[in-house]
Amino acid sequence: MRRILASAFLAAGLLAGAIPGRAAGAGDPAASRVVIVANLDDPDSVAIARHYAAARGVPPENILAFAMPPVETITWSQFIATVWGPLQDELVARRWIIAAATGRADGVGRREYAISGHRMAALVVCRGVPLKIENDAVRMATAPHAATEGRFGTNAGAVDSELSLLAVGGGYAIDSYVPNPLFGKSDPGPADRARVVEVARLDGPTAADANALVDGAIAAERSGLVGRAYVVMGGGVPLGNRWLGTVADEVRALGFDATIVPPPGGLAAGARADAPALYFGWHDSDLGGPFSLPGFRFPPGAIAMHIHSYSAATLRSAGSGWCGPLVARGAAATLGNVYEPYLHLTHRPDLFLAALAHGEDLADAAYYALPALSWQSILVGDPLYRPFALPLRVQLRELDTLPPALAGYPVLRLMHLLDAEGRPGDAILVARSALRERPGALVVRVELASRLTRKGATAEAGAVLAPAARIGSFSTDQWGLAHDVTVLLRQTGREGDAVSVYRHLFSAADIPVELRAKWLVEAKDTALAAKDAAQAQAWTNELAELKNRIAESGKQ
Repeated sequence: MRRILASAFLAAGLLAGAIPGRAAGAGDPAASRVVIVANLDDPDSVAIARHYAAARGVPPENILAFAMPPVETITWSQFIATVWGPLQDELVARRWIIAAATGRADGVGRREYAISGHRMAALVVCRGVPLKIENDAVRMATAPHAATEGRFGTNAGAVDSELSLLAVGGGYAIDSYVPNPLFGKSDPGPADRARVVEVARLDGPTAADANALVDGAIAAERSGLVGRAYVVMGGGVPLGNRWLGTVADEVRALGFDATIVPPPGGLAAGARADAPALYFGWHDSDLGGPFSLPGFRFPPGAIAMHIHSYSAATLRSAGSGWCGPLVARGAAATLGNVYEPYLHLTHRPDLFLAALAHGEDLADAAYYALPALSWQSILVGDPLYRPFALPLRVQLRELDTLPPALAGYPVLRLMHLLDAEGRPGDAILVARSALRERPGALVVRVELASRLTRKGATAEAGAVLAPAARIGSFSTDQWGLAHDVTVLLRQTGREGDAVSVYRHLFSAADIPVELRAKWLVEAKDTALAAKDAAQAQAWTNELAELKNRIAESGKQ
């Protein structure tokens, strides 16, 4: 395969111009300028801070811990007294923020400093640090009001978004947003950077989930981001769908094998959802579709963003909203909103992905994509994470280091990039060569069989796909893929092999009954086509039993 890959690299332009990599883990020069904030009264919070510092090589003295309320939602008085005030004072004392005290306080109660800048690469807040500030009607009536367009009837907001303005100090109105000086600027100048502290959060339903954000990011930097892309356009506002349409173009340009769902959108529970390295979608209020299936996991380093007004209303739930559930299922990074942000003021998914693909780290990409500070949006994940630090050509040289279930996805990327260069024949050669070296690469078999079927070579496509009948079991994220395999096998006249795949698929006892019933109908018909009467009868009996269970549960 190496000779074929070398030719393919040249055809797809992958031997030059790659983004330079950065060593994962300890040794990153930016790590020395990361400040970590923890809740002194929460042992898990302090432990997460230490875990991150050790994993990324952040000096232990960069960890700052303060006593804070042990809740996600706090008042403005609590925020100023236990978060903003102590943290800003300590950052000034340690010269992270370059400032001089004035002895005054602003109309919100924040101490005023004469600030000339800061030297932080990022500020990381750990699980246990409050998440959001509730609306304060008294301050709405008495604090300074925004005089510009954008004044809103609330001062509720995200703690992290307020902390982004630590280097501005007080004085700004809290009943509106503050325009982000970094928004849309690919190379912001020192003056703009000096005004914004990039804040990221290590948080999730459990402390283990928060630590996994870090571990997944570092693992993905070492192996490169591996998997498929899923873009789901489901919202009713054209602007959001335009953003996601651009995201779809971007993932295709990167070569990712992709599922693109046009409006009105939505991924069904049984849809293909294997190895979602990139997920961008909207507009359901809670995580659903295949991501909600029991045992579903994202691959290491996955970037997942779902546009919803309250996607991060809480991070403590594995089932409510999107950000917490995504983190609980292994996503390494996500973006969300604690209260209603209004679409035009939330993170732009197209700008976020474009910056990541260009080689930016997570924090720089998130702030490049965010129009508003002192508002509702948060970033969850390791701010130093660079998902595209490792070029595809290196991934392809090091396929042996990947888990077998993931080793086929870089090959798919190369095939799609060859297609874009007008070399579909070379793409097929790459697939054949890859299968000779890694016959267990199911996704490569599916891709090659699909291409052969479209060309009319159904017999050859069936032979390529037939070994899938010997796969003993499928992980939850592969259930939809396994179903797609049965469809392809039926199209190529290999109903008997499709029956075998169904048997292995149904060995997963935790397939939800409605989904199992839907697939049993197809499986029964496939068995009849394969002249396997005994299996057809067995599935007919199971289907009748499931329908009775569904009917009984509907009566309760």
